Formats: sequence, structure tokens, C-alpha cells
Amino acid sequence: MSRRSDAEGESRLEYLQKLITEYEDSGSADYKEQVMANLANFAYDPGNHEWLLQLNVPDLFLDAVAEEREPRMEFAVGGLCNLAMNPTARATIIDKDGVSVLMLCLSSSNEETVLSGLATLLLLARPSFRRGAGSCLSVPGAAVQGAVRLVRADSPRVRNLATIFLQDCCTTEQVTEAEKSESGSVVGIPLPPATP
Repeated sequence: MSRRSDAEGESRLEYLQKLITEYEDSGSADYKEQVMANLANFAYDPGNHEWLLQLNVPDLFLDAVAEEREPRMEFAVGGLCNLAMNPTARATIIDKDGVSVLMLCLSSSNEETVLSGLATLLLLARPSFRRGAGSCLSVPGAAVQGAVRLVRADSPRVRNLATIFLQDCCTTEQVTEAEKSESGSVVGIPLPPATP
């Protein structure tokens, strides 16, 4: 790595650390949402993943999702979805019980939160990503039930992603069992409204 790259890398790391400190120190919900959106955008660039992992940003995202405050939840799960392409980040999310936290997204009334939650679960559970210690996820029954329910959502985007999740990550037996036990509704997982 060149000296210039090192300097740029150090500058970016310092900037990200400053954002995290401002997030943690701020008492303003609006400001926290703005910083969370910025961090999620940084997670979109794989070149930032190493720094975000070093600064424990997956923990920050998971904590923000667990608070269930929109739109901060939407930005945080979007950041997790962006990071979930990275094998180390996937293992971190799984190790931190992120699957349980992501289940909260499936009951959100915000369609974008539902989509990002489903997409992140898909990235964590997809067989092609199940490599290495800590990266294997057996799809929990609640996730399968949630996806079975979401296949009937008004939103075509939610329906399609739920269908992909069921096809790519779940066995036929899991889907059949979820459909049998569903009997009309899954407690806590309402269908999100379609966006106009």
C-alpha cells in the first residue's frame, strides 16, 4: 500500500471514529438518524468494511435495530445488509445473535426495513455463503414462518424477496411445516403495506 493510501485510510478511519463518537454522544434523535444513514452509506463500499469492523459498527447497527425506532432502524438494517456481503461481517452478525435482532425487521410497518431485514437474513443463510467457522446459519423456524407470511404481502418487492428466501435458504420440509403451523397469521409479523 502506498504512503498516500495509508494517509487516506487513516483519515477515513478517523472520520468514521468521529461519526461513531458523535452518534453515541448525541441526545438528538434526528442527528442520530442522520449519522446512522451516513454509516450505512459507508457500509455500501466494501473498501470501508475493514474499518467498520475494526470500529465495531455491526454492534452499533444491531443495537439500533433492537431499539425499533424508525427511521433509524431502517438505516441500521440497511447498513447490516451492506456489510453482510463481507464474510467476517456475516460471522460477526451471527455471533452477536443478529438473526434474532433481524427478526424484528420482519414485523416493521416500514417496507424498506422489511426488505433489508429479509435480504440480510438471505445473505446470512444462503448456502453459497456458508463457509468457515461461525458463518453457517440454520434458518430458524420463526424466519421461515415470517417469510411464508410475507409471501402474501401486498408489496410485490416483499413477496418476491420472501419467495427467494424460501427457495434459496429453506428446505421443502421447513416451508411445509411453517405453512401448516401458520394457520392464518404469525403473531407479531403483520403484512407490510404496499408502497404507492
